[in-house]
Order: sequence, then structure tokens, then C-alpha cells
Amino acid sequence: MTYALPAGPRPAPRRQLFMSTGIAAAAGTMLMGGMLALWLRFRAAAPTRPSADGFKLIKDWLPADLKMPEVVTNVGILSFVVMCVMVQWAAYAARRSDSKHVVAALSLTLLFGIAILNAQAAIFVQFNVGVASGTYQSMFYAIVGTLTVLIVSGLVFTVASLFKSIGGRAANTDLLNAHALYWYFLAAAYTAVWFVVFVQK
Repeated sequence: MTYALPAGPRPAPRRQLFMSTGIAAAAGTMLMGGMLALWLRFRAAAPTRPSADGFKLIKDWLPADLKMPEVVTNVGILSFVVMCVMVQWAAYAARRSDSKHVVAALSLTLLFGIAILNAQAAIFVQFNVGVASGTYQSMFYAIVGTLTVLIVSGLVFTVASLFKSIGGRAANTDLLNAHALYWYFLAAAYTAVWFVVFVQK
């Protein structure tokens, strides 16, 4: 009589997508952090002049004729709050193999992502200055433009996740956890840009 050996333990999941997304988020954090550090350095080094009454110094950094579209930028950060809830909902539903809720959450993520991208476009339209008009303008477009490209890549990630979920892979927790991680990184990056560039100016 022969006896079969018991099956060996299943190998631990490697989570290549999640780890790759983490590396991409770390690289994006260093990129945005470096750009914001340059922004703060240039702002600190901007020349100063006395005010008309002579009681305070004015830093010539933000051109006097430029108005920051604060309503649009605030809409953007509020949309990111909802976005973080949606991506976590998708990851939560995937752990329970609830395909309907995964698709609904990803669809809402895509909708709010498009709204955020529309807000970014509105910032550029309302700003209405040339890229090479000055140091402030060049750095503004470099930072906000880079952030916009990262948001577009997040939308591509969402579309790919949505198609895979509709195609029967709604229980792929590795995919949806990676998707959530990337949008959390984008939310953190937008919050930093919102505070340093849009609020503090």
C-alpha cells in the first residue's frame, strides 16, 4: 500500500502590484516633495519692499495682478475626501467578493476623478498667464502640471481596475488595495500642493 505525501503549504502571496504601486507612490512623493521644497526656497528668497505706510515689508513673490481661484481648489480637496472613501469602499467590497459594490465604488471613483481633473483644468483657465511670464508662473505650472499628470495616471488606473472588475476579477484584493494606495498618495500630494501653493501662495 502506498501513501501520498500531504500537500505542502501554499506560497505566500507576493503582492507584486501592491509593492510596485508603493514604490511608484514613494517616487511620486519624493518628486512632489522636491518641487515644493524648491517652491518654498524661491519664495523665501524673493525680494522684499516696504509697504506704502512703511509699517511692514511686502515680499514680491506672488504677482499683484494674479488671483488664485480658491473656490476651485477647495472643491478639489473636498472631492479628494470623497475619493478616499470610494477607493476604500472598493477595497472593502473586494475582500467580500461583492462585485456589484466594487463596480459601483470604482464608477464613483472615476466620476470624482474626472471632477478633480476638471477642477485642475479650471485652475489653469482662470489663472490665465503665460508659463514663462516669471519665476512664480513657471514654478506654478511645473508643480500643478505635474500633479495633473499624476491625477491622469490615477484615472487610467481606475479605468483599468473597473474593466477588470466588470470582467470577473472583482475579488482581486491586490489590485484594489494597490488602487486605493495610489489614490491615497494622490490625496496627500494634492493636500500638500493645496496648502503650500494654493493657500499660502
